[in-house]
Amino acid sequence: MMARISALVGIVLALLVPNVSSGGDKTGIAIAKDKKTVTIPCKIAPRKLPNLDQIYPLEVVATFPAPKGQKAHETVVIYDAKPSEIHKALEALGLKAGKPGLGERSKASGPEVKIFLEVPSPDGKPKRLPIEETMVDLNTGKTLPPLTWLFTGSAMKSPDPEKDDVVYGADLSGTLITIFPVTDDTVIQTNLAAKDEKNWKLELNKKLLPKEGAAVKLIIQAK
Repeated sequence: MMARISALVGIVLALLVPNVSSGGDKTGIAIAKDKKTVTIPCKIAPRKLPNLDQIYPLEVVATFPAPKGQKAHETVVIYDAKPSEIHKALEALGLKAGKPGLGERSKASGPEVKIFLEVPSPDGKPKRLPIEETMVDLNTGKTLPPLTWLFTGSAMKSPDPEKDDVVYGADLSGTLITIFPVTDDTVIQTNLAAKDEKNWKLELNKKLLPKEGAAVKLIIQAK
């Protein structure tokens, strides 16, 4: 069964996703095979959306902007590239997606990657931050400890229950990277369980990050 699902994902990606070449495509995705990295242009996300009455703790790292992004109210950065294109770019580095986890029902699996955020610095040179340092736990005032990030790939979803068509689920939700297994419509997850979410109340590390809307780069590196 898993082999059939993996084959289906590959077929759908081949049909839906254009080839992503080294150096960058029209979405700005850049592959550097010598450095084993995929780089995606993005922006620091707003933490208060006008249609919501409160600020919600961070649950994800990257998603589409509101209103298209389902997790746009609880993300570090927003971006515009299709998650399935980023999946394809990671495959170009030689990685093979595992399987996303969802709640307590299943665990995430897949090859391990590292996540960085490249931000501007006062001296004009870009500064590369481990993604864990971009978030602070409001309960302790400390940044996240190093986490394990897994290239899971997304679940496939059927947008119309009356049709047999399936699509790459993350292309619908816009979610690229999740901290907790709150959705399987994503490309990368940590190995944290759903029960771990109650231990943290995460917010942006404003001491290190530029202001809302600032252009930054999300970097995914194969190990």
